[in-house]
Amino acid sequence: MHLLITLRIALRALRKNKLRATLTILGVVIGIAAVTAMVSIGQSASDLVQGQFEALGTNVIVIFSSGHRRGPVQQGQGAMPKLTASDSEAIATECPAVLAASPIVGFGGQVVYGNSNWRPREMVGVGIDYLTVRNWSLRHGGFFTDRDITSAAKVCVIGRTIVAKLFQTTNPLGETIRIRNIPFRIIGILETKGANLVGEDQDNVIMMPHTTVAKRLRHTSFEAVDVILVSARANDRMSEAENEIRQLLFERHNIPPGEPADFEVKNTTEIAKVLDIITGTMTLLLSSIAGISLVVGGVGIMNIMLVSVTERTREIGVRMAVGARGGDILRQFLIESVLLAMIGGLMGFALGVGLSVGLTAIINTFMNSVKWPTVISIPAAVLAIVFSSAVGIVFGFYPAWRASKLDPIEALRYE
Repeated sequence: MHLLITLRIALRALRKNKLRATLTILGVVIGIAAVTAMVSIGQSASDLVQGQFEALGTNVIVIFSSGHRRGPVQQGQGAMPKLTASDSEAIATECPAVLAASPIVGFGGQVVYGNSNWRPREMVGVGIDYLTVRNWSLRHGGFFTDRDITSAAKVCVIGRTIVAKLFQTTNPLGETIRIRNIPFRIIGILETKGANLVGEDQDNVIMMPHTTVAKRLRHTSFEAVDVILVSARANDRMSEAENEIRQLLFERHNIPPGEPADFEVKNTTEIAKVLDIITGTMTLLLSSIAGISLVVGGVGIMNIMLVSVTERTREIGVRMAVGARGGDILRQFLIESVLLAMIGGLMGFALGVGLSVGLTAIINTFMNSVKWPTVISIPAAVLAIVFSSAVGIVFGFYPAWRASKLDPIEALRYE
């Protein structure tokens, strides 16, 4: 029997029982929709995590002081500054795998401009390569120079939130703000960065030369820094950069072999990979649970096809009597089963896309600070079609095989 004729017969049979066919594919629709929605939401979460780490900077490595034991006394983190601005300069110049490095010195306080005041989320002293490390750019103005660092100049660069809170319509460039009654001239405005993964506003920031923060606000040594932020030259050179940094700091800090380091080196790429594995595992788990609906839908298809074989026994007998072979009957019922499953798969994918878009919109409604990307997964579409076809073949084969094995004489006698 020609394939097109078989397909036409299968469609005619499905049209005769529209309600039954609709109820049969419902399980497949629900299963495919659930899998599609879970895969899309999982991909959205993965893209969000990766985007947040990209916003942190380019191939970032973080170095900070750690507690260490010298003799019988355990010194806690921060008890004695161990990292210096000279360490940062040495890392940038002596480590071939490092693109740039910047020391960071933190500080907190109120910012005053005219009759307005505001408390930034972050006030940091940084080096001239900080924006390179963070993959950040300036919207207006300029950044610090070597001269500003050397002279501990009273200049600063501000984020967009500071502009909105203190200046409204006034152009901030060249204006003077006061921190602890010390005047600072604004020389630059940062591009908008947005919120981070935990919802903190990254644009609510003021940056100053690290020497300025140390000398004028913290009244400490020029050299002492809290953290050193490093950017590797490429993602595949992160491990190489880490090893070079550790070796250099062991030499600079005169740490004997076998002694614990007074610093820690953290690779943010590894953290991103771990989070990506977590989101991927959760997506797989939820998709597996949702996939149970596909099995339920497949059982429904098998049940209805068995009923259809029973109802159409005389029809099968007539076709066999006029020359149809067992393979023709098998193919006819198998095509009906696959059609049911594929129609359910396509409807389920469309419903799953709608669910993922709706869920993303709901998440974004309750998480104003972080916007989840809407991801329509092409692999999920292919998966929906392949899985639904597989369900049709697996669960439709037995009824089709049973129909093909009917005895023509007994089938013609069936009432």
